[in-house]
Parts: sequence; C-alpha cells; structure tokens
Amino acid sequence: MNDRRDEDRLLEHEYDGIREYDNPLPRWWLIILWVSVAWGVLYCINIIPGLGSGAGRIGNYERDMAAAREKFGDPQAAAQANTVDDATVLAAASDPLTLKAGQQVFVTYCASCHREDAGGNIGPNLTDDYWIHGAKPSLIHGTIANGVLDKGMPAWSAVLKPEQVLEAAAYVTTLHDTHPKDPKEPQGVKVEESEESNEKHE
Repeated sequence: MNDRRDEDRLLEHEYDGIREYDNPLPRWWLIILWVSVAWGVLYCINIIPGLGSGAGRIGNYERDMAAAREKFGDPQAAAQANTVDDATVLAAASDPLTLKAGQQVFVTYCASCHREDAGGNIGPNLTDDYWIHGAKPSLIHGTIANGVLDKGMPAWSAVLKPEQVLEAAAYVTTLHDTHPKDPKEPQGVKVEESEESNEKHE
C-alpha cells in the first residue's frame, strides 16, 4: 500500500537513472506562508480598521508630520528663523530675559561640547577672537540653527524652537572676552579689532 503511494509521487522526470520525487511542503508551513503574505499585503495597504490606523500610508504620514510640528515647531518657521539678520540677534542680546533663557539653552545643549564657561572642549572656544564659521551675529545664529554636521555639531533648529535658537545665539554674542579658565587653543580666523564692534564669537 505504502509502496503504491510512494510510486504515485514519483515524477516522470528522470535523469541518469534517478527519478524526481514529489515531496510537498508540510501543510502547516504553507498555512504560515500564505497567512504571512496576506498579513503583509494588508499591512502595506493599511485600509482595514484594527489592522492599522485605517488612515492609509498618506494619513499616517500626515499624522506623523503633525506630531513633529507640534513637538519641534513648524519647519517653515524654522527655515525663516535661520535667516535672521545681525540686528535681530543683537536686539535679543540686549534683553536680560532673553540672555537668561539663552544661557539656560547653552548650558543644556551646548556645554557638553563648548563647556559651561564656553572655553571649548570638543567644540571651539567661544570667548576668544578666533572664528571658524563667521563672527557676525547672523552667522552665529546660522551655525547654531544649521549645524556643522561634518564636525559633529547637529542642526539645532531640528531640536530647538526658533526662539530658543535665537536666545542661544544672542547669549553666545555676549561671551567674547569672558576669559574662562584653561581655554582651548584658538581655532579658525582671527577677527580684527575693527570688526569686533559688529561681529561676535561663534
């Protein structure tokens, strides 16, 4: 009986005296395979409530973008904030409350690389006459907002609110000549004295 069943599973294909045996996959394996395929299709389409949000891929994208805007602010506003001028930063630097807020932002996010006294650690000293990416207040703001990715500085506009970036930039402009203990060696280009009245350290 078993021999007859085995004989039925032998295929006509024969090569070098060897015939191919029809050995079907186990039924449980096939069930898992097709359930996985069906689940994958439903997951990608995401149209059935209960298997996903039911909003579809576009709906999920819009939901995630709304959550990101709520957490990090409007990207368009951040882009506009990245183009502030010198006068805006200097005006912020003249406000004691803004400077206090900027100091808090600096200590929280910048001190790990620049030290709390801004004397420089991984990042450059922010109190001397030398600058790597420009000494103008607007350039300082742009460096903070856009980051310097090849040197490990993130684009803080993706993390901080636009007003926090402005506060940090305003605070940094006040750090020149504060003479921290054991500062890091100068890096970048020295700003001439004639320029220092209009330019601040980054």
